[in-house]
Amino acid sequence: MLKVDFTSIVNATKKPKGLIVTCVTNWLIKPFTMYLIASFFLKVVFKAFIPENLATEYLAGAVLLGAASCTAMVFVWSYLTNGDPAYTLVQVAINDLIILFAFTPIVAFLLGISDVTVPYGTLILSTILFVVIPLTLGYLTRKSVIKNRGIEYFENEFLKKFDNITIIGLLLTLIIIFSFQGEIILNNPIHILLIAIPLTIQTFFTFAIAYGWARLWRLPHNIAAPAGMIGASNFFELAVAVAISLFGLKSGAALGTVVGVLTEVPIMLALVGIANRTRNWFPKEN
Repeated sequence: MLKVDFTSIVNATKKPKGLIVTCVTNWLIKPFTMYLIASFFLKVVFKAFIPENLATEYLAGAVLLGAASCTAMVFVWSYLTNGDPAYTLVQVAINDLIILFAFTPIVAFLLGISDVTVPYGTLILSTILFVVIPLTLGYLTRKSVIKNRGIEYFENEFLKKFDNITIIGLLLTLIIIFSFQGEIILNNPIHILLIAIPLTIQTFFTFAIAYGWARLWRLPHNIAAPAGMIGASNFFELAVAVAISLFGLKSGAALGTVVGVLTEVPIMLALVGIANRTRNWFPKEN
């Protein structure tokens, strides 16, 4: 699905506008608008339907989703919109690096003003476990395989061995979560819908900002579409894992992140459709 060479990656870094759209949307806009939108709906609009303590827990889950921008599934969304694979790779790589430094302080700040106290050490440890270690192991594995077997083997054979592992891992995670959250979901189906409303609004809002900004800057569609998708999508694996680590499997925060998982795919497919139908809004791709 994603096959790029070093030259195309270098060329991608020479076009900074798409990277600016991605970084500003992901880290200076998305986390804070997620907090504002989720807080408004969960604590004001739905006040009569959700107890205050649960609303705070759901808000914590929304904050974790908002501060965890997409790093993996965006390759799927980029592929479905005929995005530039090299540019998408650079966008995601930069996003990964920013997560290492920005995720912890942003989450701590937003949870702090939500009256949720979380030790910095716990957040840092979660980032190390779920971001730093996987990235480091992936880099070392790639370097070792290429050194011993060559780049062709790595791209054409080695990577194919892991095609289904990510999907299987995600499914197992969801099964475990639902096994603990099943009773809560069955007893509070209205809460699932209410949580989904601000998450859905936020997703479309973030996409509109990045995609509209890219249009104003007259970026080609194969750069604009992935830029919008990265901002709209979430690194839900990180959000779910951190929610469980901080608040527990049966917490409202964990449930909030799970709702994010449930709404992610249909919403993102809808945005893919919007991006494909509006391709003519953008200049011809080089």
